[in-house]
Amino acid sequence: MPPPRAVRRCPLFKRDSPVTTIYVGNLPFNATEQDVKVLFERHGKVESVKLINDRETGKPRGFGFVDMPQAEAQAAIQALNGFQMNGRPLRVNEAQERPQRPRQGGGPFRR
Repeated sequence: MPPPRAVRRCPLFKRDSPVTTIYVGNLPFNATEQDVKVLFERHGKVESVKLINDRETGKPRGFGFVDMPQAEAQAAIQALNGFQMNGRPLRVNEAQERPQRPRQGGGPFRR
């Protein structure tokens, strides 16, 4: 059984158009959300960009997510996978739902 696809309905469109979430990996650590948005806007409308930071240090982790309408997302994936951004080849593909992880025990303070 294939993993579930990261497609959802976008409330911004009247026709309830599907939106695809794109995973963007191997980003330069100095890349900004605006840099990524400008790059993806060459291939269609960008709904949102979210770059992921380390929760302890606040430093970029080198990956993020872009939301685009489904047809435009596929064109962007094809065009930008392997694209060199500041000397780093981007990994661009459709985001997959994260598998559910079992909850941890809660640490030494739990009784």
